[in-house]
Amino acid sequence: MIKIKNINKFYGSKENLFHVLKDITLEIKEGDFVVILGASGSGKSTLLNVISGLEKPESGKVIYSGTEITLLNDKDLTKFRRDNIGFIFQQYYLLPNMNVNKNVKMGADLINNKDYKEIIKAIGLEDKLNKYPNELSGGEQQRISIARALAKKPKVLFLDEPTGALDEETGRLVLDYIIKLQKEYNFTIVMVTHNENIAEMAKTVIKMNSGEIVEVYTNKVQKSAYEIGW
Repeated sequence: MIKIKNINKFYGSKENLFHVLKDITLEIKEGDFVVILGASGSGKSTLLNVISGLEKPESGKVIYSGTEITLLNDKDLTKFRRDNIGFIFQQYYLLPNMNVNKNVKMGADLINNKDYKEIIKAIGLEDKLNKYPNELSGGEQQRISIARALAKKPKVLFLDEPTGALDEETGRLVLDYIIKLQKEYNFTIVMVTHNENIAEMAKTVIKMNSGEIVEVYTNKVQKSAYEIGW
């Protein structure tokens, strides 16, 4: 379980100080699929960055199963992220001079995972092992970034607008893969999006506005990637 207690985050200084996150408190259960929903500027990506340890808040606590990561120094925090957390962003961040196999192996090598090719197979790209990023479609590149993140077997997978740069068909395909892989590997998902349709796939939905959580609810029925609107 992840506990977030009284998180405050500011950007800027003095005259131009902007209160991005305002006393945020929430809990994320192990194995949950959480969507953080809100318009641009609502603070949702900053909240994801703070929960995942990419940014430190000015005040408050982020606690993973008893480990308060907001107290960790940079070295220990880097190790914690390496051992526990995976990231998928709107941009794929694949290394252009490495083929599919080597891009995914980068994540696998962090935990000495010798079975990483099973994940490439699970996302349907085992025939692309020797292809380079510029030889892949956008959807294929995003699936490789998913495979790289999962090759390190994270306990929590953070996603920031993972379908933002994809067309509808490819976006649905990528979301469908993520859900199938979650069921297989049993990790927690925390996804940021402005797309209310994608929120229908989640178990828990957190709505944000102006740096505050305005609503938290549970979907009684979780729709598949092919049942939601777009």
